[in-house]
Amino acid sequence: MSHNNQRKIAFINDFTGFGKCSITVALPVISALKVQCCPVLTSVFSNHTAYPEYFFEDYTDKMQDYIDNWKKLDLKFEGISSGFLGSVRQIEIVKKFINDFKDDKTVVVVDPVMGDDGIKYKTYTNEMCEKMKELVAISDIITPNLTECCILTDTPYREDMNYGKIKQMAEKLSNMGPSKVVITGIVRGQYINNYVYQKGNDGLIIKTKVIGETRSGTGDIFSAIIAADAVNNVDFISSVKKASGFIKKCIEVTNKRDIPPEDGVCFEDVLKYLK
Repeated sequence: MSHNNQRKIAFINDFTGFGKCSITVALPVISALKVQCCPVLTSVFSNHTAYPEYFFEDYTDKMQDYIDNWKKLDLKFEGISSGFLGSVRQIEIVKKFINDFKDDKTVVVVDPVMGDDGIKYKTYTNEMCEKMKELVAISDIITPNLTECCILTDTPYREDMNYGKIKQMAEKLSNMGPSKVVITGIVRGQYINNYVYQKGNDGLIIKTKVIGETRSGTGDIFSAIIAADAVNNVDFISSVKKASGFIKKCIEVTNKRDIPPEDGVCFEDVLKYLK
C-alpha cells in the first residue's frame, strides 16, 4: 500500500507555539485547501522573537535524520515549501531535500525570509544571502518582499522604487530559476501592492487597501496559500488575489478584537471562506 495517494506539501520552517506564524499557521491553511501539510522543523520556539522573552531550540542537528526516515517511507511530494532559515547549514539541508525529493510533478516554493524595511535580519550573514540565491535558483515560485528582492538582485533599496525598476528585479530573479515571482508588501499610499511576474509575460500589480497595522504571520499565510494552490493547479494570478483577499479578511476580524500585533491574525474565524 502506497503512502502517496494524497497530495502533500513538505513545509520547511520553524514551529512557534504562540504568535501565529510559520508552521503553526501554514498547517491549517494548507489543510483547508485540501492538501496534506508535512512539516519539517528547523527550530522550536515557545513564541516568536518579537516578544521580550522566548524559549528556543535549534533543530538543525536532527533535521537530516528526520528527513532520512521519509526516504525510507518512499514519500513523494507535489509541493516543497521553505520559509525562514537560520543558517548556511539549514539552507544546504533544504537544497539537498529538494534534490532528493523533487520530481517532474513537484512545485518548489521559496519564501526567502531575509529582511524588511531595507534592512536584512541580524541573523543573516553575507554568506547566507549568497546561499539563498542558490536556493532561489532551484525553486519554481518565490515570494520575496521588496527588501529581499533587493538583496537577492544586489540592488540598492528604495522604499519608493518605481515599478519599472521592480519589473527589472522580477525579471532578474526569474532568470535565476523560478518561473513565477510575486514581490509582496509594496506600500503605496493607502494600498499594499503585490507585483506578480511570470516568465515571458508582463508584470501585474494587485492592490489591497491598508486596513490595519502590520501583523505577525501574514507572510506565512500568504506563502502557504500560494504553495497549496500551486499543488492544486490554481492559476498564479488568481492565487495571489486569493491570498491577498484572505489576509485582508483575517486583519478585519482581528482588528475587532483588540489583538496585539505580535499575536498575529485570527485566521481561524475566516478559515471556512478559504477554498
